[in-house]
Order: sequence, then C-alpha cells, then structure tokens
Amino acid sequence: MSSLARIAARDLARAYAGGGVLLPLIFFLLVATLFPFAVGPDARLLAATGGGALWMAALLAALLPVDRLLAPDAEAGVLDQLALRGISEEAVALAKLAAHWLTFGPPLLIAALPAAALLKLDGATLARLEMGLALGTPGLAALALMTSALTLGLRGAGALAGLVMLPLAVPILIFGAGSLGAADNGGLKLLAAASLILVALAPFAAGAALRAGRE
Repeated sequence: MSSLARIAARDLARAYAGGGVLLPLIFFLLVATLFPFAVGPDARLLAATGGGALWMAALLAALLPVDRLLAPDAEAGVLDQLALRGISEEAVALAKLAAHWLTFGPPLLIAALPAAALLKLDGATLARLEMGLALGTPGLAALALMTSALTLGLRGAGALAGLVMLPLAVPILIFGAGSLGAADNGGLKLLAAASLILVALAPFAAGAALRAGRE
C-alpha cells in the first residue's frame, strides 16, 4: 500500500472510530426533520423548498469536521514527518481530500433518501438531488480542505473557517439547488464544472498553505 493510501486509510479509520462520520449525518437528518416544523405541513411548500434546505445542510455538514482535517496531524508532527520523508504537501492534501469526501459524501447520499421522504420530495426531484450531491460533495470536500489548511494554527479556527468557506461555496449551492427544478441538465453540468475546478485546485492551494504555515 502506498503512503498516500495509508494516509487516507488512517484518516478514514480515525473518522469512523471517533464518530466523525455520524456528526455530519445526524446534522443532515436533523435539518430534514426540523425544517417541516419551520415552514409548516404544506406538502407543496415543502417540496418546493426542501431540496434547497438539504443542499444547505450538505454544505454545513461538510464544514463541521473542518477543524479536524489537518490540525491533529499538525499538532502531532505527522505532517512534518511526511515532509521529511519526501512526500509533498500536495500529495498529502489529495489523500486527505479523498478521505474527507468518503466520510461524508456517500453517507449523505444514503441519508438523502429518508430526508426526501420527510420533505415530500417526488421521485424526479430526489433523483436530481442524489445526482447533484454526487457531483457537488467532492467540491464541498475540497473547499473544506482548503479552508482547514488556510486556518490551521489560528485561534478560533472553527468559527473563522465558516466565514472563509461559506461565501466560496455559493456557486455550488446555487447550481445544486437550481438543478432540482430545471427541465434540462444545465445546472448539473455547471455544478460538475465548479466541483471539478475546486477538486483540481484544492491540493495545490492546501499544499501551498501548509508550506507557508511551516515557514
């Protein structure tokens, strides 16, 4: 097994053992459960607004573990050891990006099924929601990783991460929510393009931030 695979596997094991997977999942389902109490029992209103609420919940679920993506390894000196072994910061960031997405992306796709039932979403809307989450959650994971690298070592990093990440996630949120009621696949294509750009950019941006923090 390569070093990058071991990094990703260790992060996955830590997330599953420490309950890091459950927190975003519970948060996502709580939003789906509480949202009908906020807007009322009107099925049409729930169907019209529920998809957007689930996209907002997915965004915040990606943000929840942002302060634990890099900080534990930085505090334990693991990142320094990897650098001494000749493993680039970009490669480490790529492995951590994959691990982060695996801890919240697929679980959200599964949780979207009961959430859609709670919000009275029809089958077509659910299918678009699932497709959109599959395309958009890698971009959200990339944003979370970049934010974690930028705020690493700062006091109050968790609160600062939200201020940094939420504005940058607006395009994903707009394209994801907009694709739910679209007659064509234009919204999904824009969502895929935005997510792909973020995933391609994240390892380099996070790697540069890690090197700057070390210096």
